[in-house]
Amino acid sequence: MTIELPVFLLGFGGFSLGQQRLFSDVLQSASGPTQWVVSEMAGADAWWVNGARLQMIGGRTVRVGAGSPTERSLQLYLPDIDRPVAFSQPISCPEFQPAFTFDPESNGSMNTVLEKFDASLSALTAQFCLASHIVEHQTALGTGLFDVSVNGSLIAVVDMKGEIGVLPNVGPADLEQSFWRRRADRLPIPQQFVRTSLSHLIWQYAVRTQRDILPRHYRTGLLYFRRPPRLPQRMLKDSHLLLLRELALQPLSFDALMQRTGIGDAALSRALAPLYFVGAVTANPKRASVNHRSARDRAGWAGEPHSGPPSDPHSVLPLPAPRRVRMLDFTAPAALAGD
Repeated sequence: MTIELPVFLLGFGGFSLGQQRLFSDVLQSASGPTQWVVSEMAGADAWWVNGARLQMIGGRTVRVGAGSPTERSLQLYLPDIDRPVAFSQPISCPEFQPAFTFDPESNGSMNTVLEKFDASLSALTAQFCLASHIVEHQTALGTGLFDVSVNGSLIAVVDMKGEIGVLPNVGPADLEQSFWRRRADRLPIPQQFVRTSLSHLIWQYAVRTQRDILPRHYRTGLLYFRRPPRLPQRMLKDSHLLLLRELALQPLSFDALMQRTGIGDAALSRALAPLYFVGAVTANPKRASVNHRSARDRAGWAGEPHSGPPSDPHSVLPLPAPRRVRMLDFTAPAALAGD
């Protein structure tokens, strides 16, 4: 299996529906190596914001007027933005000098800013490519420790039960030629490497891959809640939280989940796959949360310190001792600030 490139998500702020449709057409015809698709702003990897609707509030906050009567304005605190942002020209505040701008009337200008975004997100691409290799070879890798090299140069350090580091400019070609050496001891992660957990790495892959990676038997039998994913809640979409809530209440089949949630077949498969790969849901009742045995154990079950791709979907792991009772929180992530 050839290692793939990620699909990046682009959100729009302050643009009319007509402008957004035009931008969507540009994304579909973009010539770069990375595919970009339209997304809600809250879950997007990068943003395009309407510079003509910009208003500065103090020195570090901008307000962006709504692009249509049904939308709300956005208020963005610039130091907290953790993704690339490009503002369309003209900029209504001359004193504001953003890092990225583009001409919304020029396909060439929009393609250029997408290429700049690709460069800004190179570390995410490296993590995605490494995760693609891990998913492909998860049975052979097991729970081992590895250093990964190409032509003798270290490009990644992988602990299948813990922390992972990868060189931020690694691409698909590097992973296809890589040599994985199993280690008995943990190798220190070089300072220039991007550090992440296995659960975070696999999640980033599962939500961006174009492949249908949900195991086939997840479409036939009952599915069970196993545990909350060990990830920042902001990484989970409303669809993930909805599925976790439904399965925490009772086991359901794939078809029953479609009926209960209103999520279509393809979308449901894409939403379940990341939850499967980080061990949040299971098709094996013996691996299910004690949810279906007692309410007290359901609230306190914790699992391993790092969730990751299951080595065998039918394997049975011993249950750890219950921890202090706590309530599961399935609150939807907060939306972007608006008026």
